[in-house]
Amino acid sequence: MKKINAFILFSDPEQAKKTVDELRQSDSISKIFLLTPENNKEKLKGCVTIPIDTLHSSATVKKIAQKSNADYTLIYQKPTPLKPGYFALERMICIAEDSGAGMVYSDYYANIQGVKSNHPVIDYQEGSLRDDFNFGSLLLYHAGALKKAARRMKAGEYTYAGLYDLRLKVSQKHPLVHINEFLYSEIEEDTRASGEKIFDYVDPKNRQVQLEMEQACTQHLKDVGGYLDPKFGNIEFNKDTFAVEASVIIPVRNRIKTIRDAITSVLRQKTRFPFNLIVVDNHSIDGTTEAIAEFRNDERLIHIVPERDDLGIGGCWNMGVHHRQCGKFAVQLDSDDVYSGNDTLQKIVDAFYEQQCAMVVGTYRMTNFNMETIPPGIIDHREWTPENGRNNALRINGLGAPRAFYTPVLREIKVPNTSYGEDYALGLSISRRYQIGRIYDVLYLCRRWEDNSDASLDIVKMNTNNLYKDKIRTWELQARKKLK
Repeated sequence: MKKINAFILFSDPEQAKKTVDELRQSDSISKIFLLTPENNKEKLKGCVTIPIDTLHSSATVKKIAQKSNADYTLIYQKPTPLKPGYFALERMICIAEDSGAGMVYSDYYANIQGVKSNHPVIDYQEGSLRDDFNFGSLLLYHAGALKKAARRMKAGEYTYAGLYDLRLKVSQKHPLVHINEFLYSEIEEDTRASGEKIFDYVDPKNRQVQLEMEQACTQHLKDVGGYLDPKFGNIEFNKDTFAVEASVIIPVRNRIKTIRDAITSVLRQKTRFPFNLIVVDNHSIDGTTEAIAEFRNDERLIHIVPERDDLGIGGCWNMGVHHRQCGKFAVQLDSDDVYSGNDTLQKIVDAFYEQQCAMVVGTYRMTNFNMETIPPGIIDHREWTPENGRNNALRINGLGAPRAFYTPVLREIKVPNTSYGEDYALGLSISRRYQIGRIYDVLYLCRRWEDNSDASLDIVKMNTNNLYKDKIRTWELQARKKLK
């Protein structure tokens, strides 16, 4: 029988004892190691204590690799009790052996305030480069694969990105295999809605974490041939003629509570050039259409109701961008949101010429429905750099807002006809060829309220969205490899 060395995060004796007792029910367990704070004095009979700085550091990965002398290495990442399923560890070993996996992970049961619910996870693919990819908390590594990957890591290199670096390095040589079976139960303490969690990675307090994650991901891209040097295509802004300099495009469906505010924030813009507003009204039935019509006396407003009934947000964008009256620059505004001042449009257009870019991304502030600031406040995506932004974009889940595009480039690429991830796909594709410009002034107020499309998603919908974005990354990574 193949054997396992288990490494569990120690938080307190009671938690550790419960998990250890559960693990010892499996004959596949050889040794159990407790990863403890460096000043910890607690002991647990039959377990080996390993002092660590943090679970996620390179130094901890090195210690695990050094101590593990069994066939497989099990890492449990949570400071709460673990309950493996019946013969779950044996099942993980079996799949790892059959598939030649460097690491296996599985679906699990999440216990939330005493209620157990299914928590499926998704398949890992080449583009699954997000550092917050959810493997669950129980990871079974082939010990040989882990040790080889650890030898390629520098001790003390990362405080936060060690485990992330480990799985990237293992994935370069071995598959990471998802077992579509519920093999364990864990306690879930983060009960926030999906709309709150999605901004964790851009919270300013996590800045140092993000810098380390970027460093690890950039090295991975270099290792696999997907890294792009900071060399960009030239933009010719006088290539075509346009009716106006800029068009703001608002796709909308059933936003009677917010559409008037959005339109007003555009029409109040003060610019040194002519602009218009293209509202693509995707068959609203709640009074939105009539609310848009209230502005019909302003000749700058172009109200489009598509004949098609198969358009997502991306399809509505395509209809606006390919309209004969679309301007040289196409500027985004969601129907929930507003521009922060009357100079937003001017700043965006100025940035195109100043930074010679095909796309501009601004900075926004999170607000509630009443425009009052809410955490995490200002989202500026300062992780973006002109030199490495296009590579780091493969790791993060979005590029920011508001977004604006040089229309000829957008017409050439086309927007995916989806209602999720279409803007991210555009950013990746454009950054492969051209520079993306940034504005760090707050240009945009992003309203968070109960009708946001991502306000409170269930696990199935979240997985669907994440799987699609990972697929976008996979396609983009494959395209970038072909450039070599």
